[in-house]
Amino acid sequence: MMRALWSAASGMISQQANVDTISNNISNVNTTGFKTEQAEFKSLLYQTIQTKTTTANGAAKPISAQVGLGTRLASITSTFTQGSMLASESPTSFALEGAGFFGVMAEDGTTRYTRNGNFLWGIGANGITLATTSGNPVLDSKGNPIVLPENIRATEVQFMPGTGELAYLEGGKTLQTLGISIGTWQFDNRAGLEKVGASQFKETVSSGAAMNEATTDNITKSKIQNKFLEGSNVQVADEMVDLIVAQRAYEMNSKAIQAADDMLGQANSLRR
Repeated sequence: MMRALWSAASGMISQQANVDTISNNISNVNTTGFKTEQAEFKSLLYQTIQTKTTTANGAAKPISAQVGLGTRLASITSTFTQGSMLASESPTSFALEGAGFFGVMAEDGTTRYTRNGNFLWGIGANGITLATTSGNPVLDSKGNPIVLPENIRATEVQFMPGTGELAYLEGGKTLQTLGISIGTWQFDNRAGLEKVGASQFKETVSSGAAMNEATTDNITKSKIQNKFLEGSNVQVADEMVDLIVAQRAYEMNSKAIQAADDMLGQANSLRR
């Protein structure tokens, strides 16, 4: 009977993590560049009650008797499907079509990766810098912060379609490139990236090393769309159905605990 209590308790704990994951997805339905997450489970060890050859008269049995000991959370996996393209009036809004990520510099100097292309011009230590709304500098195709030359104003800068290369109107007429492009990176295993908040990810051993699209051959380059933002890929209807299923599973596990407790109470009362 105690086995039933522990198994049902493990199910309640796992379903609580499932509800937490679904709630996080729903809360980020309007977060730019957010990627939906899914909780994955695995069964725990099995206890063998009878082997295949164990019978009352010693005859051979074709199958054994095993009882599972519950479940546990195996992983929470991000799904990197393409989000919807949302038009934006900001000249520094960008959306990626493809498997790439923008690179931004964190406060500790390390590189983080994001699909959130809601950028702004800001005054940095080295001049006018393209940065995230949190102030993290956006990196170019060489891995350096995008800083405008001193003689270029932010209002004069334009971005070439598809490539994200910076250009400006010289004399208000001739379009001149600056030799700077917004950097994009890819990973062999995007699901292995570590989430660090603010729709940003960090490279890990599981994800593999970041591959610069500008210098890596044999990969499909991502397209940078200006004046667009990538919406989240959360499907609200699916999340609501999953939430109902998780809630019902949680309730069933709690009922199993109540049933096991009642049976234990009846067994204890037999001696009276």
